[in-house]
Amino acid sequence: MHYRELGAAGVDVSEIGFGAWTVGTDWWGDRTDEEAKEMLRYAFDQGITYFDTGDVYGHGHSEELVGEALADVRDEVSVATKIGYDFYNNPQAGHGELPKEMHPEYLDDALEQSLDRLGFDKVELLQLHNANVEEIDADVLEWLDEVRESGRADAVGIALGPSIGWLAEGEKAIREEFDSVQLVWNALEPEIGDRFLEVIEETGSETSLVPRVPHSSGLLNEQITPENPPGEGDHRAYRPDAWFETGFEKVEKLRFLEGDGERTMAQGSLQYLLYHDAVATVTPTFRTREDIDAWAAASDVPPLSAEEYERVRELQANGFELDRDDGMDSLRSSVGGEDIERAGLDKHVAGD
Repeated sequence: MHYRELGAAGVDVSEIGFGAWTVGTDWWGDRTDEEAKEMLRYAFDQGITYFDTGDVYGHGHSEELVGEALADVRDEVSVATKIGYDFYNNPQAGHGELPKEMHPEYLDDALEQSLDRLGFDKVELLQLHNANVEEIDADVLEWLDEVRESGRADAVGIALGPSIGWLAEGEKAIREEFDSVQLVWNALEPEIGDRFLEVIEETGSETSLVPRVPHSSGLLNEQITPENPPGEGDHRAYRPDAWFETGFEKVEKLRFLEGDGERTMAQGSLQYLLYHDAVATVTPTFRTREDIDAWAAASDVPPLSAEEYERVRELQANGFELDRDDGMDSLRSSVGGEDIERAGLDKHVAGD
């Protein structure tokens, strides 16, 4: 495992991180608490030292599991959490999005409750969870500064989503020198990452990017194939059939990422993201020990050559040489599409 620094705070993170949204909830399969803690400890044994949880995952249960599993190695890991969804006063309906609360008074209380569940006196990274651009106001920025100064977090960031987009939010976080921006980014969905790379270069910001969904919802790690489509109840099944059909063809065009058998497709897709200096860590969705074995090892396989990387870029620029709509051409936008237009993306606002 190789390690990098996140943002300007000097937080050390493993190149492959553990997205703890898979523990404390049943969205990615049922497992007991002990099985979940065993997965977390096993990930640490494989060199993973960055663990990313959030207070809304299992309504605090993921944080409890992370804290218990990593208590004995606390000084050897970097733990991130997210706050901003008010599950304390609102019931969860399936996978539906809860109301958010981004006022400093609420955030301060939420942070204290997160630290209590984790059993820590601080986190290495505190992230605003899906904040809208107008919610990142002067009061919130001042509060984040106070959190760092108080020592309750070494670094601050924003986690974007749940749908692809939120350009204005990520751009603002970069311009405000947040330490990190977590985003959906992979070889099949590169637009948002590309734009943030441009903003980082333009501003000279030290903001790190933390890609999630690096395997494009199961396509690039080949958990979803024409022979093995998402089953009933799988949260990925909301995507249109055309997206999967087009994705399968794109994956075949990326077979060269496997090199001469030196990488799997899943490992090559992680190395595509790690090719960028601005990327601090990548957080795939681990479901099993086998996933941890395979993807933790991605840090040690040969990195992409410049030629391989440029070949990926050419395919992306040419739409993978496929002339059909995959049904996922819209981006969520909080500013009426102005962010999409400003970025020069050939996309449209969701709902238009």
